[in-house]
Amino acid sequence: MKICIYGAGAIGGYLAAGLSTVERVELSLVARGAHLAAIQNSGLRLLIEGEERVCKPRATNDPAELGPQDYVIVCLKSHQAWEAAEQMRPLLSEHTAVVTGQNGVPWWYTFGLDRRFEPLRLESVDPDGRQWSAIGPERAIGCVVYPATEIASPGVIRHVYGNKFSLGEPDGARSERCGRLSAVLAAAGFDAPVLDDIRSEIWLKLWGNLCFNPISALTRATLDVVTTQSELRTLCVRMMTEAEEVASQLGASFRVNIDRRINGAARVGAHRTSMLQDLESGRPLEIDALLTSVQEMGRFVGVATPYIDVVLGLIQQLGRSLQIYPTFVPATDRPRPSPHPANQTLHA
Repeated sequence: MKICIYGAGAIGGYLAAGLSTVERVELSLVARGAHLAAIQNSGLRLLIEGEERVCKPRATNDPAELGPQDYVIVCLKSHQAWEAAEQMRPLLSEHTAVVTGQNGVPWWYTFGLDRRFEPLRLESVDPDGRQWSAIGPERAIGCVVYPATEIASPGVIRHVYGNKFSLGEPDGARSERCGRLSAVLAAAGFDAPVLDDIRSEIWLKLWGNLCFNPISALTRATLDVVTTQSELRTLCVRMMTEAEEVASQLGASFRVNIDRRINGAARVGAHRTSMLQDLESGRPLEIDALLTSVQEMGRFVGVATPYIDVVLGLIQQLGRSLQIYPTFVPATDRPRPSPHPANQTLHA
């Protein structure tokens, strides 16, 4: 089985370290810069449970060197995945599955939904339908990423917690390709359940990310403060209530209530969200997949999102003022993109 991890950063590197131990997997990575050089020279090092594990997978910055794959696991941020879509073409054959491991709403979200939603193409995460055209929604497998990992230094991944990667077909089918991937991930030491309703799982994680991340970035507060300080918790509840209504209109459901979801996050403690880490490090903020997409879907189904709108406007302006809010370049103006590694912050 040929598997390419596109974006071998924090999460991609963690996946690679596990998959490198499975004999039947022919593994390759797409990365760049100092991280790629370190992997090529010294291998990929994973720091986990007090020990160091080293593997030496094939790594390149040119997908054309790798050829068609059985699975391409995309571990880029949403805006990076959009930039890299056309460069993935050499990895794709008729049978290739593309696993989307981004936070937030995926570009294929409306594929296979009720016919009422067919006209909705999410410009907030896939302007010009670039991924829809270059990859094709029929190739997509949804993936909700739960581990927290980080790049400690070039070529070195530190695992913080978690090993779960939930998988699912957009149409809810129990497909052979999902089953095969789940089995391989399990053999690599990961928890990889195949779900009948991957969209509801996407919303469950997004439910927290769409409020915890921007509020923490705007206030510089850690997760324990965002979830327990009275006014901030109330704002989280308001945003999550709006998001729940949008999701429900699109057919998704939630297996826990708002308070339980917030309380679960509070137990994580004084964690700096990925958006806060990106802000402090001057890296691009992942806004559109977490917030703009929910606003866009709300407008399509006729659900008002005033609290989400306000927080979105504030975090967008903060990102623009610091020049760390990545904006999509129109097709006629953008240069040919270069591949990007996955983010270097905690993924949770």
